[in-house]
Amino acid sequence: MRVPLISLARMRRPALSVILASSLALAACGTTTEPQASGSVAPAPDASRTAAPTASPGPSATDDATPDATATEEPAATPEPSGGVYAGTVGGVVDPRIADLPPRVYVPNELSNDVAVIDPETFEVIGRFPVGFAPEHVSPDWDLSALYVNNMNNATMTKIDPLTEVPIETMQVPFPYNLFFTPDGTKAIVVADYLGADMVADNGLHFYDRETWEPIKFVQVPYPGVNHLDFSADGSYLMVSTESAGHVVKIDTNTLEILGTVDVGGSPLDVRLAPEGDIFYVANQLTHGVDLVNGDTLEKVGFIPTGQGAHAFGWSRDVSRLFVTNRMEGTLTVIDTASREVVDVWNIGGSPDMVTTSPDGSQLWISNRFHGTVTVLNPNTGTAVADSDLEYAAGDPFEGLGPGVSAIAYTNQIPGPVFFATL
Repeated sequence: MRVPLISLARMRRPALSVILASSLALAACGTTTEPQASGSVAPAPDASRTAAPTASPGPSATDDATPDATATEEPAATPEPSGGVYAGTVGGVVDPRIADLPPRVYVPNELSNDVAVIDPETFEVIGRFPVGFAPEHVSPDWDLSALYVNNMNNATMTKIDPLTEVPIETMQVPFPYNLFFTPDGTKAIVVADYLGADMVADNGLHFYDRETWEPIKFVQVPYPGVNHLDFSADGSYLMVSTESAGHVVKIDTNTLEILGTVDVGGSPLDVRLAPEGDIFYVANQLTHGVDLVNGDTLEKVGFIPTGQGAHAFGWSRDVSRLFVTNRMEGTLTVIDTASREVVDVWNIGGSPDMVTTSPDGSQLWISNRFHGTVTVLNPNTGTAVADSDLEYAAGDPFEGLGPGVSAIAYTNQIPGPVFFATL
């Protein structure tokens, strides 16, 4: 069977870009209660241990010793939650604030300057609306109340009401390529991605108060091409890639100062914290694999070869597998997160860019950057979703979504660290 492609042909209005919006509360980037930005879930507390009581001596040395009736046993240690830092995403529990929202997939298109809305149950484009120039990603707010489209080339963000599925506000921010929120929900981070060394003075992270959107600080990054980021398990720092310079930069999320860098070479793009919280996975498009980076020690500790143009990450719902898109060769690499080894490579065609998983874990959505289509797979087998209606001929990319389909986001995401990161 051919991999089904959802063509973003102009069924209603202009072309679009992709973000999976399945109720903003299942996965992205958390916990089972409070939503978290692409960062961490607090580790489970150590199990309290009860000391066995000491028997009191008898009234006299000649008295018969009276043993305790039963010895007090130490309780078993509380097991670590499944999913590690992503424990809040594995159970499929949707935040009640958005549990009644219908699942939707939002697809941004950077060439046609609009966003398409797809119903993931029928695989039909049900809406389309214009935004600013070159929309790159769609990001759920930390509290799940809104979606933000990052319109990089005209320095705006379009705010979407997930209840009505239409824009409600245009905000002025500097050159927004990406948008993240600190795990504690206090700060919004606009990523200003300037690729050239001649523009590096404006390259960096703009920190805002998340509730008021008042500027807090601009952290200039001296390595061009700031791109994607993720947070340490305790949220005390972030690691951001610089695609034009080959560095991953560590920034303190409290002092907002650069703490150091790791030179991984190539062109590092997507960044994801491992479920164990000990390393960061960094997709590297020019070294064609995944760098393993220890953020605490600022060391590159490993490398996993994947395929030509390793670009972005997605998790299986139980986070036992990490999916890596290889944009230059049209494949998807599957990494077992326990062994950190490649267990499969799926030939899916197209130009796979960003990827995300549906809240129930049954669908893997992948945007094809240069083909104007979206691919939907079974994340357990890599096979196409079995719906012949999806098997549209790609044809001329301008007849579909159009080249420039850059991201995918799902509303109805479980609150949690990773899927709140922009896709």
